[in-house]
Amino acid sequence: MDICLTCIIFLGCGVYLLVQMIRFIFADADFTLLWAARFGSKPGVYTLPTTETHQVLPWSIYTESLGPVFCALSCSSTKPVDHRSREESVTAYIAPYIPFLPPHPQTKNRKHTVSWESSPCPPHTHSVHSITIKKDILVLPLDLLDRASHPAKARAVLQHFSNVDVLINNGGRSQRSLCVDTDMEVYQGLMDLNYLGTVSVTKQVLPHMTRHGSGIIATVSSISGLAAAPLSTGYCASKHALQGFFNTLRSELTDYPDISVIMICPGPVVSQIVQNAFTEQPDKPVSSAGDQMHKMTTERCVCLILAGLSNRVKEMWIAQQPFLLMFYLWQYAPTLAWYMTNMLGKKRVQNFKAGLDADSAYFTKAKVKTT
Repeated sequence: MDICLTCIIFLGCGVYLLVQMIRFIFADADFTLLWAARFGSKPGVYTLPTTETHQVLPWSIYTESLGPVFCALSCSSTKPVDHRSREESVTAYIAPYIPFLPPHPQTKNRKHTVSWESSPCPPHTHSVHSITIKKDILVLPLDLLDRASHPAKARAVLQHFSNVDVLINNGGRSQRSLCVDTDMEVYQGLMDLNYLGTVSVTKQVLPHMTRHGSGIIATVSSISGLAAAPLSTGYCASKHALQGFFNTLRSELTDYPDISVIMICPGPVVSQIVQNAFTEQPDKPVSSAGDQMHKMTTERCVCLILAGLSNRVKEMWIAQQPFLLMFYLWQYAPTLAWYMTNMLGKKRVQNFKAGLDADSAYFTKAKVKTT
């Protein structure tokens, strides 16, 4: 009888492990986030009508239980290029579907609206200045590189809404170049934009949240904030800096348990991140981005982000396989992760030097870059 019971226990464990392995093969996010998406609080959706706007905005949104949202994008008005990256593509898509997040007990009876911060973009992108829609949405120009302007922007939001419950740091730019060929100005630009600009905006909102006693600070990082990615030395450095800053900030806010610091770490997502990446020189554009359709869809990424925000998941890993596997390897088996990164990185660099698309060459028939 004891033997049979033991066999049943071992068999049950084996079946459980097999089921989890199959789930992992088809997973596109870490198990904590998938659990939250499946069984946690569900985000609701309400979209503002666009008939009363001065122009149709891709981020026309309204929410009652979320509270005012201060969302920082980046787009330098001094450069004649489109600086939208994966982060901004996700924001443009997430805006019409911003959730009714479960309200904090202190705010559940308050009817709040949304403050949305965008940036001055070139004429061929979304060029938007201050627009108020029934006082529900405030759109302000914001340049992450102009840190001296951030205090005034934060004051404008607080004067308009009197409160900010959620800060979404969502500005950034990637990189496609070898370190040996990259100008120092590129590294300076990446740190100024991705890291220091984000820290600056956070510092403007954080004192308000500590006085209020609650809030969410969500920052779009990357798989490159946890792992190594050849051809992105400066980008990886800026994202690692964000991880270190916000993980440390979370530990400094232990006296404020109702303030959540959330890190969003996507892998490859369909967007303009490659087209708008830094190269060897600050003003040199990427010659060709290749086919990006092998990446996770923006819609799926947004759904997972909303689920994570709704359930205040501290860190979200969002990626299809094999990138999700790399998240886990870097976390739990770094020696193996180094080996695989070196092996895949060698091919990535070889493809780049040969003029092939460094990303899609792994998944599709290699396409030679064209000018």
